[in-house]
Amino acid sequence: MEVPSDDAVLIEKGKKAGDPHVITVNCPDKTGLACDILHVILDYGLYITKGDVSTDGKWCYIVFWVVPHSRSIIRWTHLKNRLLSVCPSCSVSFYWNQQQSKSCPVYLLKFISLDRKGLLHDVTQVLCELELTIQRVKVTTTPDGRVLDLFFVTDKLELLHTKQRQNETCEQLHAVLGESCISCELRLAGPEYECLQGMSSLSPVIADELFHCEISDKEIHSQALSPDMMKLKRTDVMIDNSLSPAHTLLQVHCVDHKGLLYDVMRTLKDYNIQIAHGRFSLVTNGHRDLDLFIQQKDGKKIVDPEKQSALCFRLKVEMLHPLRVIIANRGPDTELLVANPVELSGKGRPRVFYDITHALKALGICIFSAEIGRYSTSDREWEIYRFLLEENCKFQLSNMMARNQIVDTVRRTLMGW
Repeated sequence: MEVPSDDAVLIEKGKKAGDPHVITVNCPDKTGLACDILHVILDYGLYITKGDVSTDGKWCYIVFWVVPHSRSIIRWTHLKNRLLSVCPSCSVSFYWNQQQSKSCPVYLLKFISLDRKGLLHDVTQVLCELELTIQRVKVTTTPDGRVLDLFFVTDKLELLHTKQRQNETCEQLHAVLGESCISCELRLAGPEYECLQGMSSLSPVIADELFHCEISDKEIHSQALSPDMMKLKRTDVMIDNSLSPAHTLLQVHCVDHKGLLYDVMRTLKDYNIQIAHGRFSLVTNGHRDLDLFIQQKDGKKIVDPEKQSALCFRLKVEMLHPLRVIIANRGPDTELLVANPVELSGKGRPRVFYDITHALKALGICIFSAEIGRYSTSDREWEIYRFLLEENCKFQLSNMMARNQIVDTVRRTLMGW
């Protein structure tokens, strides 16, 4: 059985501080490969300054220039191994086995600690640094000021079955939480994980506000854009069939945001569209231009006007709201809800929980409870993040201006602004 060669992924580090690193992928092609690569890059907290994609339908060559989003240390060797894991091999048998392989086992990290501001984000940061992916979360605060956290995680390094890796995880948490950590245990998840696959119901009013696909200038609810973000609405998506006899040219001009290329590639992957050549330009005045020569899976151009309109509409929606953020009442409590589309393959967007908790910590807002679950609408599946917020002297959560500030800060953090 043949595995992808180490040469399939090369990472050339920048010559001096601040210079982008260059990631080159050279391997057999498959529909959605660029999307899978971008998912990994986003998961490692990297920002793509520019990129090129070329393929003849059998073999692809991809180059991305990347820089870290923050000052976090990037384990480049681990990144390379993750990228290699999504590259098809030259061996058909290996590729088939990869497609049929079981998903990584899910582990339950359960700990009890004393509550404090920023606790949830500090724990999330430790898990990200350990390269543990959060699949589901259930966080509750008890009346005596203690927090019970249930994190259902998978391990990118696939070592969580070892005692050493488990001890390392608990030791890192103890180091961050200090004396406030009362107990910590880690084990394979049981039936409780399946119970959290769904989530408590959303009211029709909240669901309509959260998943509404178009927003008019007159809307006043909390999903509406703040004035300085209205530029997002000026997204141009054009299709041209006159420049190539075999490919459709897709051009996108929009405001840059964290995960932009992933959002475009995720949409194309879900539409079963293949990219023959693509170029992602440097950001100019906060905007990005994408030029993609594409085909349908059958190798034909996209000439059906209905298919063209559907693709352009979906891309505009994804550029306008790659993540949906609202605040709503949940009985007597105030709830922050964030939703992002799930790929047809079942993968959700990386690092969303990290960014939300980072924004709330920066605002000084405590989280009473939190959960992650999946929710299905008529045409797609969503990953939903729900946070019950605690009032403080700075943010009176019944005040509309305070709510709008929270929504705006969370959205900006998610967008990388």
